[in-house]
Amino acid sequence: MQDREDKIKVGISIGDLNGIGGEVILKSFEDTRMLDFCTPVIFASTKTISFQKSHLGMEMNFHGIQDASDAIDGKINVVNVWKDSPDIHFGKATETGGSYAIQSLKAAVKALQEEKVDILVTAPINKKTVQSENFSFPGHTDYLAKELGGKSLMFMVTDTLKIGLLTDHVPVKDAPSLISPELINDKVKAMDDSLKRDFGVRKPRIAVLGINPHSGDDGVIGKEDEEVLKPSLKKLNDSGYLVYGPYAADTFFASDNYLSFDGILACYHDQGLIPFKTLSFGKGVNFTAGLSRIRTSPDHGTAFEIAGQGKADPSSFKEAIFTGIQIYRHRSEFEELHKNPLKKQKLRRSGKGAKES
Repeated sequence: MQDREDKIKVGISIGDLNGIGGEVILKSFEDTRMLDFCTPVIFASTKTISFQKSHLGMEMNFHGIQDASDAIDGKINVVNVWKDSPDIHFGKATETGGSYAIQSLKAAVKALQEEKVDILVTAPINKKTVQSENFSFPGHTDYLAKELGGKSLMFMVTDTLKIGLLTDHVPVKDAPSLISPELINDKVKAMDDSLKRDFGVRKPRIAVLGINPHSGDDGVIGKEDEEVLKPSLKKLNDSGYLVYGPYAADTFFASDNYLSFDGILACYHDQGLIPFKTLSFGKGVNFTAGLSRIRTSPDHGTAFEIAGQGKADPSSFKEAIFTGIQIYRHRSEFEELHKNPLKKQKLRRSGKGAKES
């Protein structure tokens, strides 16, 4: 990771052209004070951004470039990934919208791999319209795991709530059969590492939710919790990880007990995302932990029902930008401290070391 003195360069993929991606991106940088925190690099085209800006009646300037390495601090930079003017039909799921979303994503990921941008923030895609011979992934997470290396963890985060998933975009009927000791081991370790490296938590406490109702009621309601989950958590606990559970998912968030943990691992998508979005919608961020590079996104989808109407709230997209910047700084500090043990000791003596939860 580069040691940069200038602003962090935030690579941004535009998402589905017919959704609210362009709107939340432009609204995020309509406030020019955002340029004090980072240098945005949007992967699309100046024609597309001009159309979005004109349609929304926004007044703002941007800087067209051919390569992310040409980005200028203090400006909204737009990389011309394509030269044509794609048809935009707000609110409709079209192959064209999906095709250009993937062109943007691939160009942004390439720039991230080449360290021309420091972090990636992705606007929402439509999982159906992006499918093609060149892209057969269920979403961003699986694609990024392939391109950026590592064992990915879908990690939904706010300042006070962090929920990861054992299984993510899979049919709910398949989730129990996919949960193995190996998967549990990998995801707990990925969460533990991310909490330390990306969020500055020295000794993470991790809660794991049960697979079945009431965590199986000692095998009465399914045997997966007794036979797979509990033995796996015990092994991790015995090896030094502060991992607890399984907890019955229906009551876990009913009190403030969840605030006692630095991270929570849910067994399947809705078990984790329903409480997360209920407690923090509009402020939450989707972070792909466990990869060699940093990627965040807002906690919402394409919102076709309001696309092109000027109604989209950019709050979550802004949070995704700020969270990505914070993670970049935490990770840079973590790597620097572990390269230089003497500096780490000095920081601890001065009280500036990593936060202990």
